[in-house]
Amino acid sequence: MRGCFFGLAIGDALGRIVEYQSPGSFTPIYGFRSRSPMTQPIGVWSEDTAMAVALADSISNCSWDINDQMQRYLDWWRNGKYALHGKCTQISNTMSSALYHYEQNRDPETSGQFAASPESNGAIARLAPVVVHFGGMKNDEFSLSDLASESSRPTHVSLQSQSACSYLSLILEGLLTGKSRDVVLSPTWAPYQQLSEQELHSSVVTVLKGSFRQLQPPEIQASYYASKCLEAALWAFDEANSFSEALIKAVNLGNDSNTVGAVCGQLAGAYWGCAGIPSEWLDALAGKDILEYAFAGLQKQDY
Repeated sequence: MRGCFFGLAIGDALGRIVEYQSPGSFTPIYGFRSRSPMTQPIGVWSEDTAMAVALADSISNCSWDINDQMQRYLDWWRNGKYALHGKCTQISNTMSSALYHYEQNRDPETSGQFAASPESNGAIARLAPVVVHFGGMKNDEFSLSDLASESSRPTHVSLQSQSACSYLSLILEGLLTGKSRDVVLSPTWAPYQQLSEQELHSSVVTVLKGSFRQLQPPEIQASYYASKCLEAALWAFDEANSFSEALIKAVNLGNDSNTVGAVCGQLAGAYWGCAGIPSEWLDALAGKDILEYAFAGLQKQDY
């Protein structure tokens, strides 16, 4: 669980080094020290990790309350809470438009309808706290995949984003409970039967059926779309022999590399654990006190 949460932040920070750069336009990176002088500072994470910390804080204090989740996202945007240096310096149009509507109306059920790109990948990038805290939950009313989908809705209301969250939550839960990689990535794995009861976006169904094993770059892309981002993260994770190999493959796709890194970091961290993360990468990670506090709160079992 610790590897999953910290893996998110590591992947985000590593991907920021080459964020927005086209594949092939930069020298491949192999760690935080392989940056050029013009890139982002070492170990600094983006809004993806800040949102995960905000979500973790909400879960720790309120269990499940999407109104509280949005209030904490808003507190980050307006007041710099959960930000590395006490100020929000980066936010997507999708998040800002959803948060602005929430600020005006205080209704998390409708705020996502006004997001600029509701099918984008922000919700899967912040998902780890939901699985870390609620994974293994036995509830006749709500399943883990239901909560994962609901975590997307206030900011990324599209079926594509909600479906990607549902699918990713089950993969992460399987890895965290010790299932093998081949088992959880098989389209016939039994827990996916619960997804058949939900309406899944066709692009996510394609990924579930194994597109990440059938394609290679440039078809594999670090895209802003939720399904393509998840496909790229799974492609990097699927055949890697270590946490570092998976993350290096993911972030060297360029473009939206920090978000693909955050998603792949959750997968790789859940599989190899925190012990699998290179110590020098953890040492370089900024804001570890913020991350430690957020993770500690997720250990409260209140269900």
